[in-house]
Formats: sequence, structure tokens, C-alpha cells
Amino acid sequence: MKYSMNKKNAVILICAFASVIISMIMSVFLGSADITLSDVTAALSGCSDTAAQRILLYVRFPRVIGTLLAGAALSVSGRIIQCVLGNPLASPNIIGVNAGAGFFTVLCIALFPYNTMLLPLAAFIGAFAAVLAVYFIARKTGASRITLVLAGIAVGALLNAGTDTVTSFMPNSVPGITAYKIGGLAGVTFDKLTPAWIVILVGLCAALLLSRDLDVLSLGNITARSLGMNVNAIRFVMLTTAAALAGAAVSFCGLIGFVGLIVPHSAVKLTGTENRAALPVCALLGAAFLTVCDLVSRVLFAPFEIPLGIVVSYIGVPFFIYLILRKNGGKHGDRT
Repeated sequence: MKYSMNKKNAVILICAFASVIISMIMSVFLGSADITLSDVTAALSGCSDTAAQRILLYVRFPRVIGTLLAGAALSVSGRIIQCVLGNPLASPNIIGVNAGAGFFTVLCIALFPYNTMLLPLAAFIGAFAAVLAVYFIARKTGASRITLVLAGIAVGALLNAGTDTVTSFMPNSVPGITAYKIGGLAGVTFDKLTPAWIVILVGLCAALLLSRDLDVLSLGNITARSLGMNVNAIRFVMLTTAAALAGAAVSFCGLIGFVGLIVPHSAVKLTGTENRAALPVCALLGAAFLTVCDLVSRVLFAPFEIPLGIVVSYIGVPFFIYLILRKNGGKHGDRT
């Protein structure tokens, strides 16, 4: 399969990249504290130490980097899951992937409170276990799109119950659990982003390199095998990549939902279904989208802050309902 970026998709990619730059600038300069260009320059150069520069170095810079990474990771993870499961209603939060990552993250914090380096690994294991469970149910039952979503909700509910069990028996071991379950980046630091940022960058590169295989996989098992693809191996690799991306993001931003649903649909609407174009646009739009949502959460009622997960849910829930109500979106005969 040969691919070349057409002019339209090249323009869309440039515009998506521009949206990331604009959202970054807005997020750095806007907020309850006034920040000037000289503050940013001084903070980057480290030539002085003022209150504004401390805000930049310890609050806004880590937060902007965190939203960019989490937005890109959750969006690309959502697109991969939709392609592998053949279900446009699938996303990390809806089919329980975020819940799995969250449960194992909370369990890791409770059992190993001083080893934060394990969090991305724990989140990946939880995310991967959840996506495999939902996929197994879909394969065994021949589930329709809506049935698969219901299976994901059931798996997610079970994993959330596990999270609540851990926090009930070990409440002092998991501080800030309410904020984590809602989702947000208040209090994130560069230390908390490590090593998650490495996992996300590797995962994004892997997704882009395998985008052509993802296109072939989307054609269906029979067609993919006729083209010489090892379907089971590629599916396993893609689900592993999706779980790693979602798990790494959840490890530091909490259970933020719907990013992996809203952004992939928007990217495909702009570029078409070919993933060589859709995935990079998806990553860029996801980074910009979550950064803007985080900015809204900080400035809408400044100096008070709305948790980021709530802002995203206000957008994501109506969008999810729209997808369900859309023509042919939930017909029983539309198989995964």
C-alpha cells in the first residue's frame, strides 16, 4: 500500500500543529496570576527567582507538558482501539481501559507508596487487562457495537469497584483519590511525568510506524490475512500500544474520559480514515484539545478551579449520546 500526503491533509496537519502552539502559549500566559514575556524568558534562562517564574517552572510548564502528552496519548489510544475493535463507540474510558489503569495505579500506590517509577507499568498492566477482557467478550459473543460498550461499562464498573475497595481498606495510603478519579493535572510536576513521557513518546512513534498495518487490519480479518498479515500478532501489538498510551497518561492525569472518543472522530472527519494522516492529526488535536480544556478549568472561575475531568465530561457526554443516536450507530446487526 503506497501512501502520499495529499495537499488537503498537509494543510490540516499544519493547522493542527498551529493549534498546539497556540494552546501552549495561551495556557502559559493565561491564568489567575499575570505572566509576562519577560517572566517566561527569565524562567527559561534561570537568571532570577521571582514568584511569577516559580509559578511557571513548578506549575504551568509541567501542567502544559502534561496536558499535551495526555491529550495526544489518549486520543491515539482511542483511535487504535476503535480500529482494532471495529467500533467507533469504543474509547479508553468507555470500554474500561482507563478504569483498569486507574485500579492498578491505585493498588501500586497503596502497596509501593515510595516507588513512583512503577506507576506507568502498573497502569499499563491494568489497561491491557481491561482491553483484553472486553475484546475477549466481543469475540466470544459476536457483540454488536452497543453490546460491546455495555461489556466495557461492566468491566469498568468492576475495576472501579476494585479501586474503591483499595481506598476503603487503605484510605491513608492513597491521598487525593477523589481528584484522581475525577481527572486533572493540578499538582503535576516534572517528576510525576517521568517515566510516563518516555512511554508516551515511544507509543506514539510505534503507532505512527504501524499505521499502515492498522489500515489493513481495519479492512477485516479475511482481507488482512489475504494480504499476508499476521492478524493476531498485529492486533496484539496494537492493543499493547493502545494500553501503554492510555496507561501512561492515566498514571499522572487520573481518569479523564472522552478524549479518546471526541478527538479521533474529529480527526477522521477532517482527514479521512487512512491512519497515516489520521493518527498524527489525532495526536496534535488531542494535545491541543486537552490543553484548552485545562485552560478553561483554570480561568473560568479563577482563582477557583474546576477539575479538568469535569470540563471534558461536559463536552464528551453529549458527543457520546450523539454518536449513539446517529443513524445506524447502534443497530444490533452491526457487528464488531
